[in-house]
Amino acid sequence: QVQLVESGGGLVQTGDSLRLSCLASGRTFSHDTMGWFRQAPGKEREFVAAIRWRDGYTFYADSVKGRFTISRDNAKITVYLQMDSLRPEDTAVYYCAADPRVNVMVDNYDYWGQGTQVTVSS
Repeated sequence: QVQLVESGGGLVQTGDSLRLSCLASGRTFSHDTMGWFRQAPGKEREFVAAIRWRDGYTFYADSVKGRFTISRDNAKITVYLQMDSLRPEDTAVYYCAADPRVNVMVDNYDYWGQGTQVTVSS
């Protein structure tokens, strides 16, 4: 079955960087869109970034554009989220998601990881 396992979260200070990883397994992901989402306490889950595995097309939420970078490693079947210039408002549980449908980008993903906590102190 499909498994998405996130790692790389932690506690950092404002301005620091973190790189999250999402290891995908269980089937071929070459036609999937892979997304990162986050959910802060008391807030709804929100879209952060996405990448289309087949051509590397990327899309970002305005709140992270220029600070976060999504990428993929075909050999390791892993998607990364490089987060720079972190702010306290970036504090959330970050989730990896995958979906093979061509029209999925910012929502409606079918497969989700368990999440990894990112905490940014001021």
